[in-house]
Amino acid sequence: MNRAEGKRIAVVGGGPAGLFAAETAASAGAAVTLFEAKASVGRKFLVAGRGGLNLTHAEPLGPFFQRYSGPEMPVALWESLLADFDNQMIREWAAGLGIETFQASSGRIYPVEMKAAPLLRRWVARLRDLGVVLKMHCRLVAVSAKKDVELTFATAQGEQVFSADAVILALGGGSWPVTGSDGEWRHMLENLGVAVRPLVAANCGWEVAWPESLVGKIEGQPLKNIKASAAGQQAAGELMLTRYGIEGGIIYQLGPALRGMDEPEISLDLKPDFSPEALRLKMESVKKNAIIEAKSRWRLSAAAHALLVWRAGVLAINDVDSLSFLVKNLRLPVLRPRPLAEAISSAGGVCWTSINEGLALNGHPNVFVAGEMIDWEAPTGGYLMQGCFASGRRAAISALAL
Repeated sequence: MNRAEGKRIAVVGGGPAGLFAAETAASAGAAVTLFEAKASVGRKFLVAGRGGLNLTHAEPLGPFFQRYSGPEMPVALWESLLADFDNQMIREWAAGLGIETFQASSGRIYPVEMKAAPLLRRWVARLRDLGVVLKMHCRLVAVSAKKDVELTFATAQGEQVFSADAVILALGGGSWPVTGSDGEWRHMLENLGVAVRPLVAANCGWEVAWPESLVGKIEGQPLKNIKASAAGQQAAGELMLTRYGIEGGIIYQLGPALRGMDEPEISLDLKPDFSPEALRLKMESVKKNAIIEAKSRWRLSAAAHALLVWRAGVLAINDVDSLSFLVKNLRLPVLRPRPLAEAISSAGGVCWTSINEGLALNGHPNVFVAGEMIDWEAPTGGYLMQGCFASGRRAAISALAL
């Protein structure tokens, strides 16, 4: 008899981590019941798919591993999670659902249809075929972890208790709370003696105190093909200038560094392909109005030039040498990250010191956690989805092994 047959496993949370944990456990023969607080599963999955559903990234595993971070995160453990279910495996999994994927020029992996709904429909159909019982409108309010796990849910019919041999909690982080990942599970786990770090915004915009006279010139404008750095960390790509500050891939990558700074600021290199000396040579015939000439001589966008004019004015500089340095090192103080509810993902959550290699809670060997509940983060680009799938799989395999 298969060791998993007849094993009762509850999965709480219908996001990517929970759905994949349920599939993994049911595929091994376990009796799986999945609980979701909302009316349907995969709501955050569908929101993520609005931009085409970035499933993973084609980056080689060496640098791929380095995209993940978190306080006290055991690097070897995280690498083993990703190696056990890597970026090629997720493409093979999608293909098994009849969803063809492709690699964009950025290295990001998307479904050919660029939609999340078709994949989610087929995924749910597979879960049902595997015998997974889906229970909607069930909000977890208490966990009692003894020999069996007892879960108490708030439902339209009142509180209901469900018993299982093991439970996998995949309740999400704190971003996009409208989808159900509101982080309200924190106190429930703290009552079990689990250390939990506060959830904070990750992969989010940061606020900047723009002068009002500058906003109209830069709002909604991108800074393309630039580099930036913060606290020794570097990133390249694009930034979007907004009324409140800055958005985009660069600031998402630098978020962890900025959060660790007492006075956060980034340094922008608006002309990364040119040295200061090369920029000076392009201005060698300029005798006056260097700040005006810089726009055409250095081929700056209107927004980049507006930033240069602003910071040059603050610093009271207008000579070529100083401007050549400034355009390569434009320091931009930032105030704070945007609210957690607006963030693409969150950092914080269950501390790594509170879980073992199987993602079970210390002292509660039949309670497992997966996905954004754990204190890890990664930039956008498919890394977040990959982390959720990999941790959901590990939690399920560990639950099956009890």
